Amino acid sequence: MRRFTGRSRDMQRLRRHLDSVTRDGQGRLLSVRGRRQAGKSRLVTEFADRTKLPQFFFTGSRLANQKEELSRLAMEAARSSLPGASLFEGVTLDGWAGAFQLIAAALPDGPAIVILDEFPWLCESTPGLEGALQVAWDRVLEARPALFILIGSDISMMEALSTYERPLFGRIKEMVVNPFELADTAAMIGASDPAVAVDAQLITGGYPRICAEWRGASDAQAFFGQQLSDENSDLIDVGRNVLAAEFPPDLQATRVLTVIGGGKRTNKKIAEVAGVREAPLARSLETLREAKRMIAVDRPVSLRPRNDPRYRVADSYLRFWLRFIGPSLPDIARGRPDLALERVRHWWPEYRGRAVEPLVRQSLERIAATDPVLAGAGVIGAYWTRASDVEVDIVGVDQWPGARSIAVVGSIKWREHAPFDRQDLAALSVHQSHLPGADSARLIAVSRSGCTADVHRGYGPADLIDAWRS
Repeated sequence: MRRFTGRSRDMQRLRRHLDSVTRDGQGRLLSVRGRRQAGKSRLVTEFADRTKLPQFFFTGSRLANQKEELSRLAMEAARSSLPGASLFEGVTLDGWAGAFQLIAAALPDGPAIVILDEFPWLCESTPGLEGALQVAWDRVLEARPALFILIGSDISMMEALSTYERPLFGRIKEMVVNPFELADTAAMIGASDPAVAVDAQLITGGYPRICAEWRGASDAQAFFGQQLSDENSDLIDVGRNVLAAEFPPDLQATRVLTVIGGGKRTNKKIAEVAGVREAPLARSLETLREAKRMIAVDRPVSLRPRNDPRYRVADSYLRFWLRFIGPSLPDIARGRPDLALERVRHWWPEYRGRAVEPLVRQSLERIAATDPVLAGAGVIGAYWTRASDVEVDIVGVDQWPGARSIAVVGSIKWREHAPFDRQDLAALSVHQSHLPGADSARLIAVSRSGCTADVHRGYGPADLIDAWRS
């Protein structure tokens, strides 16, 4: 099995839930959700193994029926480390109510861990599963000192478990597992150059399976060469599998997502390229934003709020995949990965300059807690005019929405070799003059290759990584 890296905060959160079980002597029901391939199952498995406690781990199968699932559950429970595992030997379970009763009987008097992975698939095979779990929880399971974990990648379904009028309302705790953050990605790929680690985050999105493939690649270009030469590489397969699991191929929202991933960010441009009218587009955008969590919406941050949204793919790996990998699949499949590689290498510097901006802003928000230069910048956003003739990469305000003061204004230049220089500073000053309320704001620069201009502070790749270490 691959070496387990990072996830210290996630491990601590799981440990707190288990400590509650141990301290109170009562069961705890925990929902763990996150994007497919984000590393949820690996995290929970590693945590359970480290505790050395009795455990039972069961994974649901897609499209299996209830009888098949329960038969497999009995066989796997009989092989588990629960002290009463032998209770499942030769048993034919006729429903989930009986399964939960038997699990309760197999638990020890002390702490234990029970995990149901792919819980949404189990619910598909048994529509009444939530209700059966609620009854078993109230009658027997809550009284046993076990951490009962439900794992799922259907984010909207897993979120709904804890909502009002659902069977598990008021009984379940929640935990979200995201792909690796920047510092964990840097550790996973073993990069000595912080700039390479930032590139890796933009390409892999922190998906552990893809990060593991980076080891041995000196930089992004070497990684592209390795991965695009194999049509079944993880860089190609993970995105294909995530999208296939989330969307039917003919769904209109899929087309809209593809257009956004291709670089179209405004309502007008998305509608034109996707060929979608205003009302259907609004529905697709809502699906992608609320139900699927696939896109993020940015709005210009200033003291005079304006509704001029720009859309982007929230997941940096899926954004990269939709921009470069998806359109290249036919070439890769017919044995011409060189064409795909040529496109990626040609457009990568320009793409990277835009793709890094959300990561920079998120990192600066974390740095602001301890950096006096960023004092007063509770939220970091960007500003643009409707005509896009004025764009400010970094706008740090006291709060958003409802900003009352602008503390920081800055520019992001993520060039391979050229530093942020006096010409860049002059351009930033011009744009600053068009931003209402920014006259006294401190000026900062974020650059891949250093800063030679006179700003309050310059930040680089190492600063971004350090922001995610705490």
